[in-house]
Amino acid sequence: MRAHRIALAVALTTIAMPTATAATAQAALAPNLVQIHPIANHIGAATAAPLTTAQCEQQFQIACYGPQQIERAYDLPALYAQGNAGQGHTIAIVDSFGSPTVEHDLKVFDKTYGLPDPNLTIIQPAGPVPPYDGSPNRAGWAGETNLDVQWAHAVAPRANILLVETPTSEDEGTSGFPEIVTAEKFVIDHHLADVISQSFSATEETFPTKQSLLDLRGAYIDAANKGVTVLAASGDSGATDSTAGSDSFTFPVTSWPDSDPLVTGVGGTKLSLDVHGNRTSPDVVWNDTFDVPTQQFIFGDNGPNALAGGGGKSVIFPRPAFQFGVANVVGDQRGVPDISMSGACNGAVNVFQSFAGQPVGWSPTCGTSEATPLFSGIVVLAAQHAGHALGLINPALYFMSAAHAPGIVDVTQGNNTVSFSQQGKTFTVQGFAARAGYDLASGVGTIDAAKFVPELAFVVDHGSW
Repeated sequence: MRAHRIALAVALTTIAMPTATAATAQAALAPNLVQIHPIANHIGAATAAPLTTAQCEQQFQIACYGPQQIERAYDLPALYAQGNAGQGHTIAIVDSFGSPTVEHDLKVFDKTYGLPDPNLTIIQPAGPVPPYDGSPNRAGWAGETNLDVQWAHAVAPRANILLVETPTSEDEGTSGFPEIVTAEKFVIDHHLADVISQSFSATEETFPTKQSLLDLRGAYIDAANKGVTVLAASGDSGATDSTAGSDSFTFPVTSWPDSDPLVTGVGGTKLSLDVHGNRTSPDVVWNDTFDVPTQQFIFGDNGPNALAGGGGKSVIFPRPAFQFGVANVVGDQRGVPDISMSGACNGAVNVFQSFAGQPVGWSPTCGTSEATPLFSGIVVLAAQHAGHALGLINPALYFMSAAHAPGIVDVTQGNNTVSFSQQGKTFTVQGFAARAGYDLASGVGTIDAAKFVPELAFVVDHGSW
């Protein structure tokens, strides 16, 4: 199904942006809603047991993977053998509403795949979550929560998981992001987590003013000052994203908070794996926009519908210091993503869910909502290696890329150009192609965890090696 869109109602006015796009953006926007939405995609059916890769390929003509395949793909068993599985450190996962069955569903996931049950704690520091009602809104967030928790745990199986639930995603402009800021500040100020994982976003152009977005940065400033790493998904619509209504922008846009320089933006790649998790071809930028079986799997039609890892240039934030070395790519603006992990729908991961409002059972699930919790697990493994939280890791990522660190695996194929139909017309938004080094489709690339984890810990502590 489509990634569920949750509206945060705010009257829309023109956002501050470079003059070359301001008139176009204003013309494209209707006075409607700012949207905050989770970024998970999954099929509308479910199976009693998780499908194997071969079964997914036979039934849906797409690949799907389990934890052992993903662990192998990122060279994680070498770290586990050294005693590094995240123990003693905590991933905070932030989602509106959470999932009413997250604890039960995680136990099913763990039992099925032979994973240890983690120390899962649920808190609601911004206020109590209303009773679950099974509505599409609530079911969308519940599915997002299950994906986030299960796959962060799959990468760092002995790390603590702190699920941070917020009480609303819509309340006439006074709720949504402000509640998330409150909740995240609570986590940071009480030293409850090493890394915060966020699989939600809102398109930059849909905020009423530049200042209205900047006013919501308090948690990220707090995290940077107190040494907590913050991650955010770059979106699943390639070079475009949703307008304040239900349409997509017809020119390149990016989303926030992944575009924030104090946040690490996580993009998507496509893995091609055998049954054991060995690569059958190199990773490429995730783009399922023009893949008919995947379009049928997610949308129920032949497409094209925008379905690719987000990336591009911010209209809010100028180029940060850590991107000075890639100025030839980003120009004067902040570029996203910073790094990428598995997110392709043709290469989805298995998730279990049992809440009302969606089919009960196992569903292949995908998106940068998958990539972000995967990378949160990697960061917490690096925190264990370092013996402390790493804080803002972006300067280290770009240093490692420029120095050709073995743990950074360059992604040099693919793009995030997308096409879609709306209002009786077909549009193509020209995105960005992968290239050697940093690019606006995959960031600095992806990782080999056995090398990346100690390298990241060392560079954060020493500034170089």
